[in-house]
Amino acid sequence: MNGTTDASLDEIRTLLNNLPPPDDAAAAAAAAREKALTKPEGSLGLLEGLTEWFVSWQGLHPPRLERPRVAVFAGNHGIAQHDISAYPAEVTAQMVANFQAGGGAINQLCQLYDSELRIYEMALDQPTADFTKTPALSEQECARAMTYGMMAVEDGIDAVCLGEMGIGNTTSAAALCCAMFGGEARDWTGPGTGVSDSALTRKINTVIAGLDCHHGHLDDPFEVMRRLGGHELAAIVGAVIAARIGRVPVILDGYAATAAAAVLHKIDSKALDHCIVGHLSAEPAHGRLLECIDKSPLLELGMRLGEASGAVMALGVLRGAITCHTGMASFTEAQVSRKL
Repeated sequence: MNGTTDASLDEIRTLLNNLPPPDDAAAAAAAAREKALTKPEGSLGLLEGLTEWFVSWQGLHPPRLERPRVAVFAGNHGIAQHDISAYPAEVTAQMVANFQAGGGAINQLCQLYDSELRIYEMALDQPTADFTKTPALSEQECARAMTYGMMAVEDGIDAVCLGEMGIGNTTSAAALCCAMFGGEARDWTGPGTGVSDSALTRKINTVIAGLDCHHGHLDDPFEVMRRLGGHELAAIVGAVIAARIGRVPVILDGYAATAAAAVLHKIDSKALDHCIVGHLSAEPAHGRLLECIDKSPLLELGMRLGEASGAVMALGVLRGAITCHTGMASFTEAQVSRKL
Protein backbone atom coordinates (compact mmCIF):
# COMPACT_ATOMS: atom_id res chain seq x y z
CA MET A 1 0.00 0.00 0.00
CA ASN A 2 2.88 2.30 -0.71
CA GLY A 3 2.04 5.80 -1.85
CA THR A 4 -1.22 6.17 0.06
CA THR A 5 -2.01 9.39 1.87
CA ASP A 6 -2.79 9.04 5.55
CA ALA A 7 -6.33 10.01 6.52
CA SER A 8 -8.32 9.40 9.66
CA LEU A 9 -11.53 7.44 9.90
CA ASP A 10 -13.26 10.65 10.99
CA GLU A 11 -12.06 12.42 7.84
CA ILE A 12 -13.33 9.58 5.68
CA ARG A 13 -16.62 9.55 7.57
CA THR A 14 -17.21 13.22 6.74
CA LEU A 15 -17.21 12.33 3.04
CA LEU A 16 -20.51 10.55 3.62
CA ASN A 17 -22.20 13.81 4.61
CA ASN A 18 -22.31 15.18 1.05
CA LEU A 19 -22.81 12.24 -1.26
CA PRO A 20 -24.11 13.33 -4.68
CA PRO A 21 -27.68 12.33 -5.58
CA PRO A 22 -28.69 10.66 -8.85
CA ASP A 23 -28.97 12.84 -11.94
CA ASP A 24 -32.71 12.93 -12.51
CA ALA A 25 -32.43 14.80 -15.80
CA ALA A 26 -30.13 12.15 -17.28
CA ALA A 27 -32.42 9.41 -16.03
CA ALA A 28 -35.43 11.12 -17.60
CA ALA A 29 -33.59 11.35 -20.92
CA ALA A 30 -32.84 7.63 -20.77
CA ALA A 31 -36.47 6.79 -19.96
CA ALA A 32 -37.70 8.94 -22.84
CA ARG A 33 -35.34 7.26 -25.30
CA GLU A 34 -36.41 3.79 -24.16
CA LYS A 35 -40.00 4.69 -25.06
CA ALA A 36 -38.92 5.82 -28.52
CA LEU A 37 -36.93 2.71 -29.48
CA THR A 38 -38.21 0.12 -31.94
CA LYS A 39 -39.68 -2.33 -29.44
CA PRO A 40 -42.78 -2.70 -27.33
CA GLU A 41 -42.41 -0.56 -24.23
CA GLY A 42 -40.85 -2.56 -21.42
CA SER A 43 -40.03 -5.54 -23.63
CA LEU A 44 -36.34 -5.51 -22.67
CA GLY A 45 -37.36 -6.03 -19.08
CA LEU A 46 -34.66 -5.43 -16.48
CA LEU A 47 -32.26 -4.16 -19.13
CA GLU A 48 -34.27 -0.95 -19.41
CA GLY A 49 -34.16 -0.22 -15.69
CA LEU A 50 -30.48 -1.17 -15.59
CA THR A 51 -29.68 1.45 -18.21
CA GLU A 52 -31.68 4.09 -16.39
CA TRP A 53 -29.85 3.28 -13.13
CA PHE A 54 -26.49 3.51 -14.87
CA VAL A 55 -27.30 6.81 -16.55
CA SER A 56 -28.65 8.35 -13.35
CA TRP A 57 -25.39 7.72 -11.51
CA GLN A 58 -22.97 8.40 -14.33
CA GLY A 59 -24.83 11.61 -15.05
CA LEU A 60 -24.42 11.25 -18.81
CA HIS A 61 -26.86 10.62 -21.62
CA PRO A 62 -26.12 8.89 -23.84
CA PRO A 63 -24.23 6.69 -21.38
CA ARG A 64 -20.57 5.73 -21.80
CA LEU A 65 -19.12 2.32 -21.00
CA GLU A 66 -15.82 2.38 -22.82
CA ARG A 67 -13.50 1.91 -19.85
CA PRO A 68 -14.81 -0.35 -17.10
CA ARG A 69 -12.31 -1.28 -14.40
CA VAL A 70 -12.25 -4.48 -12.39
CA ALA A 71 -10.57 -3.94 -9.02
CA VAL A 72 -9.63 -7.01 -6.99
CA PHE A 73 -8.23 -6.26 -3.53
CA ALA A 74 -6.15 -8.96 -1.87
CA GLY A 75 -5.37 -9.19 1.84
CA ASN A 76 -4.54 -11.75 4.49
CA HIS A 77 -6.29 -12.43 7.78
CA GLY A 78 -4.87 -13.34 11.16
CA ILE A 79 -7.89 -15.51 11.90
CA ALA A 80 -6.70 -17.95 9.21
CA GLN A 81 -4.53 -19.51 11.91
CA HIS A 82 -7.71 -21.03 13.38
CA ASP A 83 -7.89 -23.47 10.44
CA ILE A 84 -11.13 -22.00 9.12
CA SER A 85 -10.44 -22.44 5.40
CA ALA A 86 -9.92 -25.35 3.06
CA TYR A 87 -6.74 -23.60 1.90
CA PRO A 88 -3.68 -22.23 3.74
CA ALA A 89 -3.12 -18.49 4.03
CA GLU A 90 -0.25 -18.53 1.51
CA VAL A 91 -2.82 -19.22 -1.22
CA THR A 92 -3.73 -15.51 -1.21
CA ALA A 93 -0.29 -14.53 -2.51
CA GLN A 94 -0.19 -17.53 -4.83
CA MET A 95 -3.51 -16.56 -6.40
CA VAL A 96 -2.36 -12.96 -6.79
CA ALA A 97 0.61 -14.29 -8.75
CA ASN A 98 -1.78 -16.41 -10.79
CA PHE A 99 -3.88 -13.35 -11.62
CA GLN A 100 -0.79 -11.41 -12.59
CA ALA A 101 0.22 -14.25 -14.91
CA GLY A 102 -3.24 -14.28 -16.52
CA GLY A 103 -4.29 -17.67 -15.16
CA GLY A 104 -7.37 -16.87 -13.09
CA ALA A 105 -11.02 -17.09 -14.01
CA ILE A 106 -11.19 -13.33 -13.61
CA ASN A 107 -8.51 -12.87 -16.27
CA GLN A 108 -10.55 -14.79 -18.82
CA LEU A 109 -13.75 -12.93 -18.01
CA CYS A 110 -12.07 -9.53 -18.18
CA GLN A 111 -10.65 -10.40 -21.57
CA LEU A 112 -14.05 -11.57 -22.79
CA TYR A 113 -15.87 -8.46 -21.58
CA ASP A 114 -13.12 -6.01 -22.54
CA SER A 115 -12.50 -4.68 -19.05
CA GLU A 116 -9.35 -3.46 -17.36
CA LEU A 117 -8.22 -5.72 -14.51
CA ARG A 118 -6.23 -4.29 -11.62
CA ILE A 119 -5.00 -6.41 -8.71
CA TYR A 120 -4.30 -4.48 -5.52
CA GLU A 121 -2.01 -6.33 -3.11
CA MET A 122 -2.47 -5.14 0.44
CA ALA A 123 0.52 -5.99 2.62
CA LEU A 124 0.16 -9.73 2.11
CA ASP A 125 3.11 -10.33 4.42
CA GLN A 126 1.29 -8.41 7.17
CA PRO A 127 -2.04 -10.10 7.87
CA THR A 128 -4.60 -8.50 10.10
CA ALA A 129 -4.46 -9.24 13.79
CA ASP A 130 -6.49 -12.18 15.11
CA PHE A 131 -9.84 -10.54 15.82
CA THR A 132 -10.72 -13.14 18.46
CA LYS A 133 -8.11 -11.45 20.66
CA THR A 134 -7.72 -7.86 19.45
CA PRO A 135 -9.01 -5.52 16.71
CA ALA A 136 -8.14 -6.78 13.23
CA LEU A 137 -6.87 -3.33 12.24
CA SER A 138 -5.64 -0.25 14.02
CA GLU A 139 -7.46 2.98 13.24
CA GLN A 140 -4.56 4.05 11.05
CA GLU A 141 -4.46 0.73 9.21
CA CYS A 142 -8.20 0.78 8.56
CA ALA A 143 -8.17 4.36 7.32
CA ARG A 144 -5.12 3.69 5.16
CA ALA A 145 -6.81 0.67 3.58
CA MET A 146 -9.93 2.71 2.81
CA THR A 147 -7.80 5.46 1.28
CA TYR A 148 -5.94 2.89 -0.80
CA GLY A 149 -9.26 1.58 -2.09
CA MET A 150 -10.23 5.07 -3.18
CA MET A 151 -7.21 5.15 -5.46
CA ALA A 152 -8.74 2.40 -7.61
CA VAL A 153 -11.39 4.83 -8.87
CA GLU A 154 -9.52 7.14 -11.20
CA ASP A 155 -10.75 9.85 -13.53
CA GLY A 156 -11.96 8.39 -16.81
CA ILE A 157 -13.32 5.15 -15.37
CA ASP A 158 -16.87 4.51 -16.61
CA ALA A 159 -17.80 1.73 -14.17
CA VAL A 160 -16.03 -0.36 -11.56
CA CYS A 161 -16.48 -3.99 -10.55
CA LEU A 162 -15.29 -4.67 -7.01
CA GLY A 163 -14.01 -8.02 -5.78
CA GLU A 164 -11.58 -9.54 -3.33
CA MET A 165 -9.11 -12.32 -2.65
CA GLY A 166 -8.20 -13.31 0.87
CA ILE A 167 -8.11 -16.65 2.66
CA GLY A 168 -10.37 -16.31 5.69
CA ASN A 169 -12.38 -13.36 4.48
CA THR A 170 -15.77 -15.08 4.40
CA THR A 171 -15.29 -15.60 8.14
CA SER A 172 -14.60 -11.90 8.48
CA ALA A 173 -17.65 -11.16 6.30
CA ALA A 174 -19.80 -13.32 8.57
CA ALA A 175 -18.56 -11.47 11.64
CA LEU A 176 -19.26 -8.09 10.00
CA CYS A 177 -22.79 -9.11 9.07
CA CYS A 178 -23.61 -10.61 12.44
CA ALA A 179 -22.31 -7.51 14.22
CA MET A 180 -24.29 -5.13 12.01
CA PHE A 181 -27.52 -7.02 11.36
CA GLY A 182 -27.88 -9.37 14.30
CA GLY A 183 -28.83 -13.01 14.41
CA GLU A 184 -26.64 -15.96 15.30
CA ALA A 185 -23.14 -16.57 14.00
CA ARG A 186 -24.29 -19.76 12.29
CA ASP A 187 -26.86 -17.73 10.32
CA TRP A 188 -24.06 -15.81 8.62
CA THR A 189 -21.32 -18.44 8.36
CA GLY A 190 -21.10 -20.75 5.37
CA PRO A 191 -18.69 -23.10 3.59
CA GLY A 192 -16.60 -20.39 1.93
CA THR A 193 -13.90 -22.22 -0.01
CA GLY A 194 -15.57 -25.53 0.77
CA VAL A 195 -15.30 -26.31 4.49
CA SER A 196 -17.76 -28.51 6.33
CA ASP A 197 -18.20 -30.44 9.57
CA SER A 198 -15.46 -29.64 12.11
CA ALA A 199 -13.93 -26.88 9.98
CA LEU A 200 -17.29 -25.15 9.64
CA THR A 201 -17.74 -25.43 13.40
CA ARG A 202 -14.33 -23.81 13.92
CA LYS A 203 -15.38 -21.05 11.55
CA ILE A 204 -18.60 -20.39 13.46
CA ASN A 205 -16.76 -20.45 16.77
CA THR A 206 -14.22 -17.96 15.43
CA VAL A 207 -17.03 -15.55 14.56
CA ILE A 208 -18.56 -16.02 18.03
CA ALA A 209 -15.21 -15.43 19.70
CA GLY A 210 -14.68 -12.25 17.68
CA LEU A 211 -18.08 -10.86 18.56
CA ASP A 212 -17.55 -11.68 22.23
CA CYS A 213 -14.10 -10.06 22.21
CA HIS A 214 -15.45 -6.77 20.83
CA HIS A 215 -18.80 -6.70 22.59
CA GLY A 216 -19.73 -3.15 23.49
CA HIS A 217 -17.62 -1.62 20.72
CA LEU A 218 -19.69 -2.46 17.65
CA ASP A 219 -22.22 0.38 17.41
CA ASP A 220 -20.21 2.35 14.83
CA PRO A 221 -20.07 0.56 11.45
CA PHE A 222 -16.55 1.85 10.75
CA GLU A 223 -15.51 0.42 14.11
CA VAL A 224 -17.10 -2.88 13.11
CA MET A 225 -14.93 -2.89 10.00
CA ARG A 226 -11.82 -1.97 11.96
CA ARG A 227 -12.32 -4.66 14.58
CA LEU A 228 -13.67 -7.53 12.46
CA GLY A 229 -12.78 -6.71 8.86
CA GLY A 230 -9.65 -6.85 6.76
CA HIS A 231 -7.37 -4.77 4.58
CA GLU A 232 -9.12 -5.78 1.35
CA LEU A 233 -12.61 -5.34 2.81
CA ALA A 234 -11.84 -1.86 4.10
CA ALA A 235 -10.42 -1.01 0.67
CA ILE A 236 -13.76 -1.94 -0.91
CA VAL A 237 -15.46 0.54 1.42
CA GLY A 238 -13.07 3.25 0.21
CA ALA A 239 -13.62 2.35 -3.43
CA VAL A 240 -17.40 2.54 -3.04
CA ILE A 241 -17.14 5.99 -1.46
CA ALA A 242 -14.79 7.27 -4.17
CA ALA A 243 -17.05 5.89 -6.89
CA ARG A 244 -20.06 7.72 -5.47
CA ILE A 245 -18.16 11.01 -5.29
CA GLY A 246 -16.80 10.51 -8.81
CA ARG A 247 -20.15 9.40 -10.28
CA VAL A 248 -18.86 5.96 -11.23
CA PRO A 249 -21.49 3.20 -11.09
CA VAL A 250 -20.41 0.14 -9.10
CA ILE A 251 -21.01 -3.59 -9.56
CA LEU A 252 -20.36 -5.51 -6.35
CA ASP A 253 -19.32 -9.15 -6.43
CA GLY A 254 -20.35 -11.77 -3.88
CA TYR A 255 -20.69 -12.24 -0.14
CA ALA A 256 -17.42 -10.75 1.09
CA ALA A 257 -17.56 -7.71 -1.20
CA THR A 258 -21.21 -7.06 -0.34
CA ALA A 259 -20.53 -7.43 3.39
CA ALA A 260 -17.80 -4.79 3.11
CA ALA A 261 -20.07 -2.38 1.24
CA ALA A 262 -22.87 -3.01 3.76
CA VAL A 263 -20.85 -1.01 6.29
CA LEU A 264 -21.83 2.08 4.30
CA HIS A 265 -25.48 1.05 4.10
CA LYS A 266 -25.52 0.73 7.87
CA ILE A 267 -24.38 4.36 8.11
CA ASP A 268 -26.70 5.70 5.38
CA SER A 269 -29.34 3.56 3.68
CA LYS A 270 -28.83 5.52 0.44
CA ALA A 271 -25.05 5.18 0.39
CA LEU A 272 -25.16 2.17 -1.95
CA ASP A 273 -27.73 3.52 -4.41
CA HIS A 274 -24.99 3.82 -7.05
CA CYS A 275 -24.20 0.11 -6.63
CA ILE A 276 -25.78 -3.04 -7.96
CA VAL A 277 -24.95 -6.55 -6.79
CA GLY A 278 -23.77 -8.57 -9.74
CA HIS A 279 -24.89 -12.00 -8.61
CA LEU A 280 -26.28 -14.06 -5.77
CA SER A 281 -23.42 -16.03 -4.32
CA ALA A 282 -23.84 -19.69 -3.44
CA GLU A 283 -22.61 -18.70 0.02
CA PRO A 284 -25.88 -19.21 1.93
CA ALA A 285 -25.87 -15.94 3.89
CA HIS A 286 -25.53 -13.72 0.82
CA GLY A 287 -29.27 -13.73 0.16
CA ARG A 288 -29.94 -12.83 3.79
CA LEU A 289 -27.48 -9.94 3.52
CA LEU A 290 -29.10 -8.65 0.33
CA GLU A 291 -32.44 -8.51 2.12
CA CYS A 292 -30.82 -6.46 4.88
CA ILE A 293 -29.47 -3.88 2.43
CA ASP A 294 -32.51 -3.97 0.12
CA LYS A 295 -30.66 -5.18 -2.97
CA SER A 296 -31.57 -7.74 -5.63
CA PRO A 297 -28.81 -9.59 -7.48
CA LEU A 298 -28.64 -9.25 -11.23
CA LEU A 299 -27.64 -12.89 -11.80
CA GLU A 300 -27.92 -16.21 -10.00
CA LEU A 301 -25.36 -18.65 -11.36
CA GLY A 302 -24.40 -20.69 -8.31
CA MET A 303 -20.99 -19.00 -8.21
CA ARG A 304 -18.90 -18.54 -5.03
CA LEU A 305 -15.44 -17.89 -6.42
CA GLY A 306 -14.99 -14.25 -5.43
CA GLU A 307 -12.27 -12.29 -7.27
CA ALA A 308 -15.01 -10.14 -8.91
CA SER A 309 -15.99 -13.01 -11.21
CA GLY A 310 -19.74 -12.61 -10.68
CA ALA A 311 -19.49 -8.84 -10.97
CA VAL A 312 -17.83 -9.14 -14.38
CA MET A 313 -20.49 -11.57 -15.58
CA ALA A 314 -23.02 -8.89 -14.64
CA LEU A 315 -20.92 -6.33 -16.51
CA GLY A 316 -21.68 -8.32 -19.66
CA VAL A 317 -25.40 -7.84 -19.03
CA LEU A 318 -24.87 -4.13 -18.41
CA ARG A 319 -22.96 -3.86 -21.70
CA GLY A 320 -25.89 -5.49 -23.45
CA ALA A 321 -28.36 -3.07 -21.89
CA ILE A 322 -26.36 0.00 -22.82
CA THR A 323 -25.57 -1.24 -26.33
CA CYS A 324 -29.28 -1.73 -27.02
CA HIS A 325 -30.10 1.68 -25.56
CA THR A 326 -27.52 3.56 -27.60
CA GLY A 327 -27.54 1.51 -30.80
CA MET A 328 -31.17 0.77 -31.51
CA ALA A 329 -33.11 2.96 -33.89
CA SER A 330 -36.13 4.95 -32.84
CA PHE A 331 -39.50 4.41 -34.47
CA THR A 332 -39.01 7.67 -36.35
CA GLU A 333 -35.49 6.84 -37.53
CA ALA A 334 -36.47 3.36 -38.71
CA GLN A 335 -39.81 4.51 -40.13
CA VAL A 336 -41.56 1.82 -38.14
CA SER A 337 -45.20 2.38 -37.21
CA ARG A 338 -45.95 2.80 -33.53
CA LYS A 339 -48.50 0.83 -31.54
CA LEU A 340 -52.08 1.83 -32.38
